[in-house]
Amino acid sequence: MIAMAPVLDEEAKIGEVVRRTPRDIVDDLLVIDDGSTDRSADVAREGGARVLAMGRVAGVGAALRAGYAEALRGGYDVAVVMAGNNKDAPEEITRLLDPIADGRADFVQGSRFLERGADFGEMPLYRRIATRVHPLLFSLVTGRRVTESTNGFRAVHRRVLEDARLDLDQSWLDEYELEPYLYIRAIQLGYRTVEAPVSKVYPPKSIGQTKMRPFIGWWSILKPLLLLGLRLKR
Repeated sequence: MIAMAPVLDEEAKIGEVVRRTPRDIVDDLLVIDDGSTDRSADVAREGGARVLAMGRVAGVGAALRAGYAEALRGGYDVAVVMAGNNKDAPEEITRLLDPIADGRADFVQGSRFLERGADFGEMPLYRRIATRVHPLLFSLVTGRRVTESTNGFRAVHRRVLEDARLDLDQSWLDEYELEPYLYIRAIQLGYRTVEAPVSKVYPPKSIGQTKMRPFIGWWSILKPLLLLGLRLKR
C-alpha cells in the first residue's frame, strides 16, 4: 500500500505528517512536492519519505494525478491520500483500508461527520457551511447519499484507477476538481464506495489552515458536480 501527501510550502507541517504515518502498514510513503519554495521536500526526505517533485506549481489535482500514476507504476493495490498540512490523522489509515481489505469497497471516503462530537479545531465558519452544503449537492448529482465529499483523506483500489473509462488526465482537473471528480466517477462507474469515520483538525489561523482560496477554490470543487451532473464532461 502506498500513502501519498501533496505539499506546497508546508515545511513546518509535513514533518509531522511523515512522523505520524504508521510505517508498519504503509509500504511506500510518497510526498508530492507541488513546486515548494521552502524546505518541504528536504524535511520530508529527512523523515524517511520518498519525494516526487513536480518541478513547478502544477496544482493539487495535477500532483495527485502524478501520485496515482506512481502508485500504478509501483504495483500497489491501494493508494491512500492524506493532507500534507497535518490536518488529517495518518494513524487512522487503517479505518480507510479495512473496508477494502474486507472486500466491501473499492473506494473509501473519509468523513469527519460520522462521529458525534468530533473536534474540528479552528475550522472557519465558511468551511463548516461549505463542507455541509457540498455533500448535499453531491448526493443529488450521484443519487447516493454521502456525508462527506470535500475531504481528501481517502483510499482507492487500483482497479478504479486502472479503469479506462476514468480519465484523470483532463487539464481541467489540475486544481481541486480532481478529488470530487474521482469520487463521482467511481460511483457512476459502479464501484463500491463507502465512508469511514476520520478526523480533520484545523490548526490556528495564525499558522496557516489551507491553501484553498474561498471563491476560486470552492468553484473548483463545485465544477465537477455541474459538468458531470449535466453530462458535459466524463
